[in-house]
Amino acid sequence: MNPVIGLDISKGESHGQAFLDRGKPFRGTFQFAHTRDGLLQLLQAIHDVERESGQRPTLILEATGHYQSPVVQFLEEHQYVYIVINPLISNRLRKTNLRKVKTDAADAYLLGELHYKEEFEPFRKRGVRLLDLRYLTRQFESFSKMCVQTKLQFQAVLDQVFPAYKGVFGAMYSSVSLRLLYEFPTSYSVLQSDEETIKTKIKALLPSKRGRSENWINERAQRMLDAAKQNPFQQTLYASHLINLKILISIILQYQEHLAELEQNIDALAKEIEEYDLIQSIPGIGHKIAATILSEVGEIDRFDHPKKLVAFAGIDPSVFASGKFTATRNRITKRGSRQLRYALVMAVQCGLIRSRNTRLKEFYERKRAEGKPHKVALVACANKLVHWLHAILKSKKTFRDA
Repeated sequence: MNPVIGLDISKGESHGQAFLDRGKPFRGTFQFAHTRDGLLQLLQAIHDVERESGQRPTLILEATGHYQSPVVQFLEEHQYVYIVINPLISNRLRKTNLRKVKTDAADAYLLGELHYKEEFEPFRKRGVRLLDLRYLTRQFESFSKMCVQTKLQFQAVLDQVFPAYKGVFGAMYSSVSLRLLYEFPTSYSVLQSDEETIKTKIKALLPSKRGRSENWINERAQRMLDAAKQNPFQQTLYASHLINLKILISIILQYQEHLAELEQNIDALAKEIEEYDLIQSIPGIGHKIAATILSEVGEIDRFDHPKKLVAFAGIDPSVFASGKFTATRNRITKRGSRQLRYALVMAVQCGLIRSRNTRLKEFYERKRAEGKPHKVALVACANKLVHWLHAILKSKKTFRDA
């Protein structure tokens, strides 16, 4: 016998269907909650199948983000083999049925049947450090996007209160700049103060570890006064703008603080992994990109060929042919890790800037000479970069740029 249990994972609860062998379902569909008592019900169902078949069953489930975490951890605690599949695979089988049925019970049954039709490998759990690194890098990306959105809102409000302020500091979103604007959000508040008061405030806001010359402070204070005089809004008509401006400044400062802390933790965790320095031997790949690539790829043993890693990144070209027609313009699949795909493109762009990566630059120029558009050449470079990464991670040797 070849027993298997299909599990359809949902938020907070799941459905299961056991099979003793191909075409031999065992009892009916069962349901259990993602609580300790509910997981013990799952364990009892597993034991029933084990007694009936005389073998430990394999469990198969779809990847559902973090919803499967309680079930997966429980199965690992009891040392059961489980398979996690891409939902695209089960969805493909679901579409082959004549009847259109989509229920949790039906999905659990379908997963059990799928196990007998396809050959799947047991799930290979990533190391704890790599998983921690992936969570941190993805959280960093999420916070970065929220910070960008907040900055856009801040810009819209600033344009209606103090647009001339944008030229006071070279880095308007620096801590000193934002905190000074918080203290003097309008032209009126600036002009009511004298130059010495503004200089004193700038000195107080400067971090102690980064000193600035008196000339630098004097220049910023003078710029502040000039901006206030040239600002079109001498008086702010709407008090709500000032409230929003101060709230958005506080939020941006909090985001910057959280991002700095995340970046420190990412760097500290990544340094414990040997491959972190190896990846950075490729010109154009810095600390952040290296950590993202490493966390998304995980153990390189999961990919026995570079093309599998290319597919995981979603930069392999789609193929469409029917009858005598064969498509000549094929977009990339984009079915893999979005974070890995973005990191690879960023690594390529950084490598091409000032020809940091001469081998990559030569490859890019060759593709352009063949008539490939810029974006097509970038994707080709990302594909080439994946092959280099696969070789480096497999051989544990640094990259040679010549």
